[in-house]
Amino acid sequence: MPKFLFKRKYILYITLFFTAIFLMVLAKFNLTYFFISNQVWPEGPEPITSLSLNYVLDMMIGEVYVITFVTAIKVTLDFLEKQKRVTDLEKTQLETELLFLKAQVSPHFFFNTLNNIHSLALEKSDKTPRIIMRLSELMRYLLYETKSQRQSLSNEICCIQNYLDLEKIRHDDLLEVNMSISGDIQDKEIAPILLLTFVENAFKHGVNKNIGVIKIDVDFTVKEDFLYFTITNPLPVITKIENIFEHSSGIGLENVKKRLTLGYNQDDYKLTINNDNKFTVSLKIKVT
Repeated sequence: MPKFLFKRKYILYITLFFTAIFLMVLAKFNLTYFFISNQVWPEGPEPITSLSLNYVLDMMIGEVYVITFVTAIKVTLDFLEKQKRVTDLEKTQLETELLFLKAQVSPHFFFNTLNNIHSLALEKSDKTPRIIMRLSELMRYLLYETKSQRQSLSNEICCIQNYLDLEKIRHDDLLEVNMSISGDIQDKEIAPILLLTFVENAFKHGVNKNIGVIKIDVDFTVKEDFLYFTITNPLPVITKIENIFEHSSGIGLENVKKRLTLGYNQDDYKLTINNDNKFTVSLKIKVT
């Protein structure tokens, strides 16, 4: 019968429900009368030896109480199981999004960095050990330390610092990066690679599509339970301003928006993207 309830066939369910209860009462009456005692209803207002309307109604009401209680338990257990499935599905989806975002950290960035290491090694440059160490730390973070739904804010910032150091070595004097941190970043947590995606996007669309000296501003400000993150990069000179949002938001930022929706409550974050004169991403996000 429950399948009719779940299929929303309520009239059929109610009909079968009360029919089943009546048959149970009828069976109880006959079993008691023929096998136990002819006093079928000793607790009733008067002894009976045959099926009566009062007996049927009294027994059916009692059975309804019991079945309603059991049904409530069953519905509650089914609801909890459904909620668990939804939670597991969301967790799986978040993990899939994270794996995709890890792959989004541009492969060409790693190839270019390796080429730079090769060139520096041929020149026997003193920068070679430092760039290898930065690349190693960045890859270790991406591969092994981003499996949980939350990562410490300090680790995320350290990862971004390594990324910026590698980019500065790549672009040398053609890149100016101003990074500032204020507030207490200890004991704060954030979804991993969330901020790194914004940084990677700034280089992909702001640095690689411009010529001359490029300036990137990155700011981390922690106030109470929230992080105020801002990154600013120049608009691509090869892209028309009216189309900048379409080109600059890209797949990476769209995935960040999905991760924010899945991983945070609506009141826990606010994402603002502005493309007036410069491309600026501002994110207010809860980090407790």
